[in-house]
Amino acid sequence: MNRARHIAIIMDGNGRWAELSGKKRVKGHEAGAKVVKEITTFCSKDEDIERLTLYAFSTENWKRPRLEVEFLMKLLEKYLKDELITYLANNVRFEPIGDTRAFSKSLQKTIQRVKQETAHCDGLIQSLALNYGAHDEILRAANKLKEYDGDITEEMLSNALDCKDSVDLIIRTGGDKRLSNFLLWQSAYAELFFTDTLWPDFTTIELEKIIKNFKKIQRRFGGL
Repeated sequence: MNRARHIAIIMDGNGRWAELSGKKRVKGHEAGAKVVKEITTFCSKDEDIERLTLYAFSTENWKRPRLEVEFLMKLLEKYLKDELITYLANNVRFEPIGDTRAFSKSLQKTIQRVKQETAHCDGLIQSLALNYGAHDEILRAANKLKEYDGDITEEMLSNALDCKDSVDLIIRTGGDKRLSNFLLWQSAYAELFFTDTLWPDFTTIELEKIIKNFKKIQRRFGGL
């Protein structure tokens, strides 16, 4: 039976959820942050799940309206400060991926503090993808290796990435069926599940059903 060791989720639909509810888009992001806590806590209780990677802010999200981006930055900092207790209580290690140098000094400091204070946790690893794009990740990895005199191996490039762990299961909420520049290298043989459920309505019950369906799949990895 398959084990979903590494689950990656494209959390889509916050804005549409708010609009359908007659609320401002920022209310959708606030609701979505609560779901992040619920899903992370659920995954921390499943011994099969070793890493949970969540697409929180992409390199393309800077194109959104300035006020929405500013709100997302404040929400992220508040989330990390508030959730440190949750991380510690559930033995969750926080390991962000992406190029966080574009963030404010205050947010960068908060990210590093939460990372350091959870470094001893040996349960679930939660990775928030922050200012992350797979193309950018691969380019940065290639630049790390450009001074190497010799052939670059697949293992070397993998180790130079923000995340070297292969993804077993990718879930995208919100109805769209694309990867949107998310963990392209790591997802070469990931199983893909798409749901119309908007992220603020996504529940641990639906996640559990997806994992059960994943376990039934015969994964051949190019073989027979």
